Amino acid sequence: MSTNLIILAAGKGTRMNSDSPKVLHAVAGAPLLIHAMKAGASLEPARTVIVAGHGADEVSKAARAYDESAEIVLQTEQNGTGHAVLCTKDALAKATGDVLVLYGDTPFISPETLSDMRDARATFDVVVLGFEAADPARYGRLVMDGNTLERIVEFKDASDDERAITFCNSGVILCSAAHMFELLAQVTNNNASGEYYLTDIIGLARAAGLTATAVACDEAETMGVNSRADLSAAETAFQARARREALEAGVTLTAPETVFFAHDTYIGPDTIVEPNVVFGPKVTIENGAHIRAFSHLEGAHVSRGAVVGPYARLRPGAELSENVHVGNFVEIKNATLAEGAKANHLTYIGDASIGEGTNIGAGTITCNYDGVFKHHTHIGARAFIGSNTMLIAPVSVGDEAMTATGAVVNKDVPEGAMAISRTPQENKPNLARKLFDKLRAKKARQQKEDE
Repeated sequence: MSTNLIILAAGKGTRMNSDSPKVLHAVAGAPLLIHAMKAGASLEPARTVIVAGHGADEVSKAARAYDESAEIVLQTEQNGTGHAVLCTKDALAKATGDVLVLYGDTPFISPETLSDMRDARATFDVVVLGFEAADPARYGRLVMDGNTLERIVEFKDASDDERAITFCNSGVILCSAAHMFELLAQVTNNNASGEYYLTDIIGLARAAGLTATAVACDEAETMGVNSRADLSAAETAFQARARREALEAGVTLTAPETVFFAHDTYIGPDTIVEPNVVFGPKVTIENGAHIRAFSHLEGAHVSRGAVVGPYARLRPGAELSENVHVGNFVEIKNATLAEGAKANHLTYIGDASIGEGTNIGAGTITCNYDGVFKHHTHIGARAFIGSNTMLIAPVSVGDEAMTATGAVVNKDVPEGAMAISRTPQENKPNLARKLFDKLRAKKARQQKEDE
């Protein structure tokens, strides 16, 4: 049976004290909304509908950057979760199969949990996601009779006996599209908040003779983000899980608490990651690489046996082949380094291709930007780029060619050739001694005047 995904993302999030919509605040380098979309995508939904409100244009842009087929509907008034889902009725008028309701500010519901909910749908008409709360606080309570969910009671409307229940509502619901909208049409706002609760459909479903149940997940999966403190807690929770998973997958983290992952970081087994390394989005590290301390990687691919850092920066488009060495204070951007190439210190390589076995000397810069356009530098295989070489792109250095130390290269260097571009050195006898004597005399006069 197909599933259609609805993600509620209309709230402003006033407790965030931000001009940005709450669901666009990031955890592990991705907006909260994207985490929810990733979770829902595990069910391969036929359609994904985002309910936007505050900052709808920004929310739409972020959603479609992740899934260009995502549909956006507007909730112009914040009248509760039931009203938010009802806003999708026209968009899903011809939808078949089920609808799953997720929340854009709840980033950690796992694909395994959603799969459990879908399995339960084979037996029950309506499936709710619940959790045992360490502190039930103001969560809605799930009133169960064996495996049957009788109703959901919001805290504000609960009796003392109902408030004693610790099995709580996450808000995530799965049922057929037909039942969802039939039941929502009957929901009223006759409650303490004057809102249309999505949770009211459970009682209505039971009254109509439909079956309902609740699937339990770990409380950590249902963590919602409503404040900066919640956002920090969510980041901490994500990083703890990511570090644990990396260690279990065969990655060595010499100081795990100092390594930070993005939502999509992939690191292969037998890779060593030293302290204080930060992975931004879109980083892939193959087996057996070595990422040394204080390095920052984003949008990069590092192949088997490569060594990065310490204090290296890989920016988007950095492609390191096997056994490449990128050392301290080296920055790589939109550049490919072929097998065995080395840039060991104090170098910028941008918009370039470096051939296999080539050595890039300290202080080398590919001068790729003219103020308007970016230009490409090509360096062939087994070349030697002398220290402090400036490569004025577009320019090409051939295989087994060389540039002299301090060269400024603005013309192509043929294969096997050596480029020398320096101002001729001239030595002036005794000039340094005369200059020092003059400066010391001036300093002595200034000190005497200050006395």
